[in-house]
Amino acid sequence: MERKTDERPAGRARLRLRCPVAVEGKYDKIKLSAVVETPILVLNGFSVFNDGEKKALLRRVCRETGLILLTDSDRAGQFLRNKLKGLLPEDAEGKGVFQVYAPSVEGKEKRKQTPSADGLLGIEGIDTDTLYRILLPFADESGEVRGANVTNEEWYAAGLSGGTNASERRRMLARKAGLPETLTGKALREAVNLLLTREQFEDCLRWLENA
Repeated sequence: MERKTDERPAGRARLRLRCPVAVEGKYDKIKLSAVVETPILVLNGFSVFNDGEKKALLRRVCRETGLILLTDSDRAGQFLRNKLKGLLPEDAEGKGVFQVYAPSVEGKEKRKQTPSADGLLGIEGIDTDTLYRILLPFADESGEVRGANVTNEEWYAAGLSGGTNASERRRMLARKAGLPETLTGKALREAVNLLLTREQFEDCLRWLENA
């Protein structure tokens, strides 16, 4: 289970961005969750290149909403960023992949025994004020909260995990939402949170109950 953090820029509400953000790992997501209330997609490092479902989801998010790419500033992060450029669509009519860069800061995250190979902080180690500043240009002035924001508990309560009919209910939900029916449960919830609004998700649940 991901640990929570209350760390956020003093006196500031979390940013609502006009599209989701992709980061390298789960600790980056935890840190960024203190800064934005927009859906955050975890790439899981270089394993993303062997994950067909994740790559398909990234492409769809880029096409439909746009995607902010925020990787670490070290050489590994830049390699990941550059390789993703060849997989993701370019910016077109306000959508596509948007490159956001964190500053290079020397140091080591508290949870790690040793620094990274380049001796630079990853996104999880960058202070929240800096993250707020570099993402502020992507703030959504409409005030709309992006993403369905479905929690594990809500997913379970909706019969989409843990029950005898969960896999069938997920298949039906995917069909109704226009998502691949072959997605795993985890991948489907991630896709729902990135591509559907809360209202659209609730409409799908009502349809499920009457199907």
